[in-house]
Amino acid sequence: MFNRIFAILAMAVMFNQVQAKGLDLRLADETAEFIFLVETSTFGYGGADMGFGFFFNEADDVMFSASTMVTGHSAGNTRALKFGVGVKLLGAELDVPDMSAGALAVGGQIRYVIPSTTPVALMVEGYISPDITTFGDAEQYLEYRFALELEVTPSARAYIGYRTIELDLDGIDDYEMDDDVHLGVRLAF
Repeated sequence: MFNRIFAILAMAVMFNQVQAKGLDLRLADETAEFIFLVETSTFGYGGADMGFGFFFNEADDVMFSASTMVTGHSAGNTRALKFGVGVKLLGAELDVPDMSAGALAVGGQIRYVIPSTTPVALMVEGYISPDITTFGDAEQYLEYRFALELEVTPSARAYIGYRTIELDLDGIDDYEMDDDVHLGVRLAF
């Protein structure tokens, strides 16, 4: 497990000009996730959002992750619609069953900002890792999330969402680490 943590931290060192950006906190009835957000100005047009996360649940499952998501407006679209593509590297230790898993997942995001006095946004995000990029006791990783966001201030967003995190483990299909409604706060530094 510690080798995976050091690998994730080593990835962070590879990027120069990384600047602190914020913190994303997601809480549900039986799960919690803390994501430290950074931004790099050297990756992609307009930069990439990078996050280093720690997830845990009441079943004593833990997961460490490092993710990068490049977002922007596609040609011809209004400024209200944003698209993103990215990758996520993760390592998880599961308590029952006593298994470990890792994955390199690809993902995407669509975000639509509803024009109003107080900006509100709808967001859909997902990651998938097939068998070839999933290792340990797992054969596939799947995560998807829907959220309704409210911009409280330019540096703070609150949201309510729904997220599912599933692993196909050796001998166990669809092991769910998370499948619940969550509340979240995203703070920018």
